[in-house]
Amino acid sequence: MSSNPMALIRVIDEEESARNSLKFLLEQEGWKVRLYFSIKDFFENDNPMIPGCLISNIQVRETSGFELQIRLKKSECPMPLIYISAYADVGTAVMALREGAYDFLTKPINDERLLESVEAAVNEDWQSRSTLKNVKKNRELLLTLTGRELDIVRLITKGLNNKEIAEELGIAEKTVKVHRSSIYRKLQVRTPLEVFKIIDSVYRGNNLFRSYEKTQFLDNLNNFL
Repeated sequence: MSSNPMALIRVIDEEESARNSLKFLLEQEGWKVRLYFSIKDFFENDNPMIPGCLISNIQVRETSGFELQIRLKKSECPMPLIYISAYADVGTAVMALREGAYDFLTKPINDERLLESVEAAVNEDWQSRSTLKNVKKNRELLLTLTGRELDIVRLITKGLNNKEIAEELGIAEKTVKVHRSSIYRKLQVRTPLEVFKIIDSVYRGNNLFRSYEKTQFLDNLNNFL
């Protein structure tokens, strides 16, 4: 096992002995660990900007364990969630994984299995954060475009050439060329393929956008941004 010194493993469990047991195991492997006694404690005091993952007992008195999952998914940095349960409830495990939990482990915990899951979850979180950073950058680039330029971007990504774009928008081909030049400069690209990649990254990098077909996303690009 190889720990990441910049990552933080969060543990939520109402039982102090359970929290401390996990802390001891993880710190023995070199992980930094922070303990929380409740979901409320976690959301009030955790710094979501620190990469890592979250281990939580799914049986909590204050709220449904799935409420934690819902709130994490809505957060700016939805870190991987590993559930721990005292009961081997297949239905609950399937539902948790279907809703996006990274793993679901039942007690007694197999230490090796837990450590493997933590390492993989942290690696995934680093990759996800890198993707989110790129999505944010691309969205900010798109926000520099005017409404007319976004109209042209939408048609560029559909494979239309300058003449076809001009006919579609009812403007001169020369005007399209001027707008295209401005678009390439603002987006820091040189080809239609690079424009498509920027649009695609923004579309794929946001859970909200992915609830729409890509054609819907493109046709309403101005509104989504």
